[in-house]
Amino acid sequence: MNGVPEELFAAARAWLAQDPDPQTRDELSHLIAQAQADDATAASELLDRFSHRLAFGTAGLRGALGAGPNRMNRVLVAQAAAGLAAYLRERSTPGETPVVVVGYDGRRNSDVFARDSAEIFAGAGLHAVLLPRMLPTPVLAFAVRHLGAAAGVMVTASHNPPQDNGYKVYLGGADDGAQIVSPADAEIAAHIQAVADRGDIGTIPRSVGYANAAEEVVDAYVAATAAVAPATAGAAGLKWVYTAMHGVGWETLRAILATAGYPEPTVVAEQIEPDGAFPTVAFPNPEEPGAMDLAFETARAVGAELVLANDPDADRMAVAIPDASADGGWRRLSGNEVGLLLGRRAARAAAGVPGASLACSLVSSPGLQAIAERYGLDFHATLTGFKWISRAPGMVYGFEEALGYLVNPGTVRDKDGISAVVALLDLAAQARAEGSDLQGRLDDLREEFGAFASDQISIRVADVSQIAGMMASLRADPPSHVGGSAVSRIDDLLTGVDDLPPGDVLRVWLDDGARLIVRPSGTEPKLKMYLDVHGSSDQEARERLAALADGARALLAERR
Repeated sequence: MNGVPEELFAAARAWLAQDPDPQTRDELSHLIAQAQADDATAASELLDRFSHRLAFGTAGLRGALGAGPNRMNRVLVAQAAAGLAAYLRERSTPGETPVVVVGYDGRRNSDVFARDSAEIFAGAGLHAVLLPRMLPTPVLAFAVRHLGAAAGVMVTASHNPPQDNGYKVYLGGADDGAQIVSPADAEIAAHIQAVADRGDIGTIPRSVGYANAAEEVVDAYVAATAAVAPATAGAAGLKWVYTAMHGVGWETLRAILATAGYPEPTVVAEQIEPDGAFPTVAFPNPEEPGAMDLAFETARAVGAELVLANDPDADRMAVAIPDASADGGWRRLSGNEVGLLLGRRAARAAAGVPGASLACSLVSSPGLQAIAERYGLDFHATLTGFKWISRAPGMVYGFEEALGYLVNPGTVRDKDGISAVVALLDLAAQARAEGSDLQGRLDDLREEFGAFASDQISIRVADVSQIAGMMASLRADPPSHVGGSAVSRIDDLLTGVDDLPPGDVLRVWLDDGARLIVRPSGTEPKLKMYLDVHGSSDQEARERLAALADGARALLAERR
């Protein structure tokens, strides 16, 4: 039957028998019937859903909603919750009852997956705590530490497409509320697989005896985040625009603004309330073209000085400033530009503190190292992701170029787009008080440290195996030149470099000081290339970056 083996049909029927969700049961029943009737499209879909399983790793789980082990659904989430519970019980000391806190955002089924998880954790004898309503990811990360939890689960797919959802895991104790890393991911995955192999989630014990977190948890996060940067005189009268990108950031941010003393923004009304359908954007990611168009339209209408945006779970922040030369009069700052602005803010505050360090992912701007050195701080480059950045020794500030910033590591050990908003408002207020603005602060950075310019090239693929093929080709036949410059060295992080954990990353150094980094995306079917140059002026840096980008595109075209 269209190449679908009978054992796969048997697996689909077994999945159907244990699925508690009427919607995915109907979906799968129809798919099985169509595939048995020799519908080629249905057969292909069935193969995709049952020939593979969403892998549980350091990013947890993330994928499209739907029936089957290669989709996000109630069966998969139940298996994940039961596996995590078994892992936590295994790690606990005799007589200990581990605490697990669960949060969720406004995506489709996030609340359902969260309640299922809380019931399964409680059924496993853990003390399960469910956050009181849909809330930002940083609130969940905060709650893990605040409640002294052994683990936390956030149901979110962050800025992924609307059809996706995900399951992100944090660990307490020695991990201090950070996201999981190896070997915990593999150990949890083994427990999840053992649950899946038993074959019926209906046998997993459940209990409604979980606790609902008190509002005090949210209040404590609000107070701690407002304390990041209470408003100064320059904040009075600041005109700014904010969008939540159909996510859950606004309610919490609004309370923090009131506590810290900042003026409320003009909000993008069409995007301010949570809506898992994300009706005004194709991709609910501030980095994507068009995602901030409504924010710019609002800013033009009110004569704003600044636009700030959170992604749907509010762990990232985007910044835009007026720019007469830009299309529409507004320019979104790159993650590196914002990262360096906030990095210098942190460096000034930490100067002279023994052991204090700045940290960023190795694909982020090398300008942060220059700032750390200027202010006498240590510096750490880590693998991509805040699961690594948050573990940098002595870290007082960390960032990654993909709009992630950690400005308050004493409160949250993960990127936090809400505290980043507060820190950015503080920068804007200080600049206003001195008769300047954020563009002026960027000019100050260039004068002090030179012009750092960065770019990113992404290749989206339909088949993720293409990414592995391109990486293998670059390793087997490494380039000798990129963009007219000779390659001086290539670091292959699979073998371990500079005390970094192994990773599927190639770092290419050119003899003119430029840098090119190639790696697969951790959350999307993309191959990413990161380009960095340093020049004495903006014009020189732009010219060098353009040449490097042309060379990088040509290199990718050869390997596809």
